Amino acid sequence: PESPPPLLSVDVTGLVSQFARSFVLIFPVYVLGYLGLSFSWVLIALCGLFWIRRHRGGKSSRLGRALAFLEDEEEAVRLSVSSADLPAWVHFPDTERAEWLNKTVKQMWPFICQFIEKLFRETIEPAVRGANNHLSTFSFTKIDIGHQPLRINGVKVYTENVDKRQIILDLQISFVGNCEIDLEIKRYFCRAGVKSIQIHGTMRVILEPLIGDMPLIGALSLFFLRKPLLEINWTGLTNLLDVPGLNGLSDTIILDIISNYLVLPNRITVPLVSEVQIAQLRFPIPKGVLRIHFIEAQDLEGKDTYLKGIVKGKSDPYGIIRVGNQIFQSKVIKENLNPKWNEVYEALVYEHPGQELEIELFDEDPDKDDFLGSLMIDLIEVEKERLLDEWFTLDEVSKGKLHLKLEWLTLMPTADNLDKVLTSIRADKDQANDGLSSALLILYLDSARNLPSGKKINSNPNPLVLLSVGHKAQESKIRYKTNEPVWEENFTFFVHNPRRQDLEVEVRDEQHQCSLGNFKLPLSQLLESEDLTMHQRFHLSNSGPNSTINMKIALRVLSLEKQARSPDHQHSAQVKRPSVSKDARKSSFKPQVPVSPTPDPNKPVPASPVTDSDKKTDTADKSQPPNASPQWPTDLSRSSSSLHASNFSYSPSHLSVKEPTPSIASDISLPIATQELRQRLRQLENGTTLGQSPLGQIQLTIRHSSQRNKLIVVVHSCRNLIAFSEEGSDPYVRMYLLPDKRRSGRRKTHVSKKTLNPVFDQMFDFSVSLPEVQRRTLDVAVKNSGGFLSKDKGLLGKLLIPLASEELAKGWTQW
Repeated sequence: PESPPPLLSVDVTGLVSQFARSFVLIFPVYVLGYLGLSFSWVLIALCGLFWIRRHRGGKSSRLGRALAFLEDEEEAVRLSVSSADLPAWVHFPDTERAEWLNKTVKQMWPFICQFIEKLFRETIEPAVRGANNHLSTFSFTKIDIGHQPLRINGVKVYTENVDKRQIILDLQISFVGNCEIDLEIKRYFCRAGVKSIQIHGTMRVILEPLIGDMPLIGALSLFFLRKPLLEINWTGLTNLLDVPGLNGLSDTIILDIISNYLVLPNRITVPLVSEVQIAQLRFPIPKGVLRIHFIEAQDLEGKDTYLKGIVKGKSDPYGIIRVGNQIFQSKVIKENLNPKWNEVYEALVYEHPGQELEIELFDEDPDKDDFLGSLMIDLIEVEKERLLDEWFTLDEVSKGKLHLKLEWLTLMPTADNLDKVLTSIRADKDQANDGLSSALLILYLDSARNLPSGKKINSNPNPLVLLSVGHKAQESKIRYKTNEPVWEENFTFFVHNPRRQDLEVEVRDEQHQCSLGNFKLPLSQLLESEDLTMHQRFHLSNSGPNSTINMKIALRVLSLEKQARSPDHQHSAQVKRPSVSKDARKSSFKPQVPVSPTPDPNKPVPASPVTDSDKKTDTADKSQPPNASPQWPTDLSRSSSSLHASNFSYSPSHLSVKEPTPSIASDISLPIATQELRQRLRQLENGTTLGQSPLGQIQLTIRHSSQRNKLIVVVHSCRNLIAFSEEGSDPYVRMYLLPDKRRSGRRKTHVSKKTLNPVFDQMFDFSVSLPEVQRRTLDVAVKNSGGFLSKDKGLLGKLLIPLASEELAKGWTQW
């Protein structure tokens, strides 16, 4: 007989689940009431949750729209998709469709996915496990690239202004993948992953050299001209990276990793013939150097308004200058429709077919900066003319024009005209290590052999290389657990005067933060070498008996070869009109200028010893002819810049550091520059004599402790600092031991509130030996804190102290 049905059935699991959800919702409200807090915290949490869900919904809709566009491109065009989403062949008549290539990629896609999976499991996974003991249980649990193949929206083939032994192609790459990549760290029960990726960018393919035997092509080179656009949807623990504010940061970090391998000047080179010189193809010498004199603008639009738009005001203009992947930002000129910047920048040009000089002007605002106009100049025209000094009309605005002076500098493999170049930039008389460049140092770091084990005996180090010329330093990638590392990296340095400057190379163990060896090469030795090039193994000092490092070093003199023109010759540089709308073009890039905070370029910076800036100005004003090349170095460091593209929104107000890139020189050939500098110095006097410390003074005690093997720096106090506001300044002191500018090497004092004469009395130390510290420079900066979300953050003064002194062991105290 069948058993009777139960009188009462209870879903215990569902009941517990419902109770838990109710508890999670009610408990925070109870806690707020118990603690006596405002109910507005609940509203803030709900608003934050709504914002996150809306943001994630926007990313999902963009992914779906992009997938639909790829499935039926013609239908998408007929439905009038926004111009930002249209393929390149719609905008540019010289870009061709390549449907045959897309069909080929689609047929090969399953095998490409197999190769990518093998790359993840056999190369990336072991490398991650070996990088750190905490990652020893790292593994990929699922790798599915998706069924949607990579798409090529257009192909452009260059037939003019290219070498006859090469073929240059630009591919408009678009990958919208519903991929799933899951990873796990079993040791910490951590799971994370990616569920979709979008990548859009222009990839250049160079087939060179063309040869007379099969396979007719010697090698294949691949790279992005600039950082591609990237959008990622995360899963698991990394889902936190989709929170607004963190998503841009995570995408930027990934883009930096991509840039280290695939963005110009880095590239992937596939040799097809064994005799090809791979090092030369992978890291070619730049085609030239573009020196940009960013002088002034006139008749700009007034964007600032008052009384809700009733009263029209002026603008606070600044410029963003981009050459390929290099980006510079000028200083901001407050309340001026005819600003005068008088700044100079130098940029490397690797591929001038396809690279342009792009300039955009903006009005600085507390929220979103307003657009004031743009300009795009073809670098091929600049190379032909060599020297252009013109007024350019701004595009995409009703009025405004910009004054630029552009110089194309050729890289010469001989030192015949070096003296002439040094004289033209005034580097033959001054003793500075920074300013306008007379030469370019190109360095190919290959490998090292027989490195010592570091602090621990019989353990392999994690070597990296620090390279420095003057106050400019660069760092190689880290190679883990090896005493014979192979880097194969390229570095470039602008050199002010190669007769007096040195290249300093130091191999360090990243794990134990100790030196594995070093050597110093005077650049004057390169001037005596054939073709100004050295390719050899250099023996390391303070290292093992047979420790060497293999490098190829080339010096190229920067020469301005002016073209011979007839007296009636007139030429204007070709200004490229944008083929897409302003909004569509701006949605492609989101610049971030990661520069160290620097003072206004026209503001003198006291160094050690302090020099009288007023006297230097008078001398330059008297001795400089009206049209001489600018030469005054205003800062002791040059900032390298990079372009970070992230998401599909753009506004200069999103700059991570809204501080100008330091100009390498002020154009004092223009009288206005001298007037501005003198006006700034008069403002600093405050009714007293200027003396030799217009920005104030700092008292330091510096000594080296041989027992502790450390450099001891005591920051006592400052006096006569600049007031950032009517209430004074909120100063603190930041220090680096150059050339190390990593975050771990930074030292900071506490912040003193509302004072121009702060007292700190704080002691800091750097772990460094006495022989090593005598090759270092102490970088000291006094900054204004300004508080949270304050606009008054900035630099109050900067000081560079060479530590090559025999009195360092005894120590000294000095203002």
